[in-house]
Amino acid sequence: MRLRRLAGTAAGVLAAGLVMMACSVPESGASSGATRPPSAASSGAASPSAQSEASAATAEAPVRGPRGWPVFGFTHTQYTADYGEPKALATAQRAIGEQRLLQNQHIMGFGALNPEPSPGKYDFGSLDDRMDLIRRTGGFPVITLCCAPDWMKGGREGRTNWNHIEVAPARKHYQDFADLAAKVAERYPYVTHFIVWNELKGFFDEGRHRWDYEGYTDMYNRVYKALKKVNPKIQVGGPYPVMADFDAPSELKGDWGNVDQRVLDVLRYWDKHKKGADFVVVDGSAETDQGMTPDDFGAQEKFAAVNQWLHKHIGLPIWWAEWYPEPDDSGWTDAKRAAVAAVSMIELTRTKSAAVLYWNRQEEGGQCPPGCLWTSPRQRGGGQPTVLLKALQGFARWFPLGVKTVAVKVSPASVRALARDETTVVVNTEPSAVAATVDGKRMKLAPYEIRWIPRTSS
Repeated sequence: MRLRRLAGTAAGVLAAGLVMMACSVPESGASSGATRPPSAASSGAASPSAQSEASAATAEAPVRGPRGWPVFGFTHTQYTADYGEPKALATAQRAIGEQRLLQNQHIMGFGALNPEPSPGKYDFGSLDDRMDLIRRTGGFPVITLCCAPDWMKGGREGRTNWNHIEVAPARKHYQDFADLAAKVAERYPYVTHFIVWNELKGFFDEGRHRWDYEGYTDMYNRVYKALKKVNPKIQVGGPYPVMADFDAPSELKGDWGNVDQRVLDVLRYWDKHKKGADFVVVDGSAETDQGMTPDDFGAQEKFAAVNQWLHKHIGLPIWWAEWYPEPDDSGWTDAKRAAVAAVSMIELTRTKSAAVLYWNRQEEGGQCPPGCLWTSPRQRGGGQPTVLLKALQGFARWFPLGVKTVAVKVSPASVRALARDETTVVVNTEPSAVAATVDGKRMKLAPYEIRWIPRTSS
C-alpha cells in the first residue's frame, strides 16, 4: 500500500505517526543541547495581551503581491527546521531563505498542538512558533485549516487523542470549526491564503462508497464566510481531494493511469454548491496501483492532465496542496529524484498551476529521509540543502505566477526543457551523459543533470 495521505488505513497510520509526537518528544535519540519542538507541558495558552502583541508584530510583515507569487513551496510536517542542533538549524534556515517559497502549516498536527483544547480556550503557542519560523525564513505563509479539536468530533474537552487526528468535525460543530478558523485568521493577519481541511479526512461515506461531499461543502461554506468576515481580501480554497487512481471507468484517464471518478464528482459538487472560492485545491501522486506508468518520467504527465481537466470544468486557479512525483521506496538516487521532480514541475508550470506544495517529510533521527529538502538538523553539520530544494527554488525564482513561457527547440527527446525570456531550464532524463542541442546550442549533460542556462530573448 502506498504511504500517501489517502483516505483510509494508510492515511491514519502515517498521520498518527506524524502528530502523536506533537504532545511530547521522547528524550532518547535527542542530541545534547538540541533545540526541541514544543511539548504539551511547555506550550501553554497565550494570554490575551500576548496574543495582541503577536498580532501587532506580525501585522507589519511585508506581503508580496501576486506579481511575485513563487508558485512552488513546501509544507512543514512534524519535524522541520526548528528542532535540532543550533548550527545545523541556522544552516537549514539560511538555505530555505535563499529563495522565497510558499510555506504551509496546519493548525493542528504536523508540528502544531491542539489550538482549542476546550471551547473558547486557545493554545496557539506551537502554531506561533511555526509561523515565526516561516517569517524568519522569508516564506510566503499559507495555513491549512486542519485538523479539528477532539471536542468537535465527539471527544472529551481538554483532551487530545492523536489517534483520532483524521476524524472530521461532527456536523453540529461545523460552525465551531469555522469560528476557530476565524480566530486563526485574526491572530495571523499577514496570512492571506487558507486551505480548508486536508484530503477530505473523515468525510468518506462507507455506506454509500463515496465521499460525503455534501457534509464537506457545508463546513467549507461556513469557513469561507467566517474568513471573509475577518478580511474580505483573504483567499480561500478547497476541497483538497486526492486525485487517486481507481479500478473503474473514469472520464479522466491517459497513459499515466486514471483519476477515480468519485473524486471528480466531489469537485463538481463542491464547485456547484460552494458559496465562493478563490482557488481549487487538489493533491496527488504520479504513482498508481500499477506503479509508474508508462515510466518514471512519463507518469508526470498526470499532473498536466489533471490541470487541464480542472481548467475546463472548475475554472479556478489550481493549487496542489500535496504533490508527489516519486513513488514510495523508489530507491532512486538524489540526482534522479531531482530530475523527475524537475520534469514534473515543467508539466505543472506549462499547464498554469497557481501553487504547488511539496510535502517535506523530516524525521526525528539523524538521517534525512528520501526526498527531504535539507539534511537532518538533528546532527552536526546537518541542515544542508539538497539538490531537490535547489530545483524547487529554481522554479520558484524563474517561473513565478503569470510568467510567460516561450517555445524552446531541444534534442534528443530524452532532454526536456522549459524557457522564459531570461532563462531556460534543461533536464536530462537519462542515467547516462547525453549530447544535447538546446535552441541551437550544443552541450553535454551529465546523467540526470538539471541545468539553468541564461537566455537572450530575440
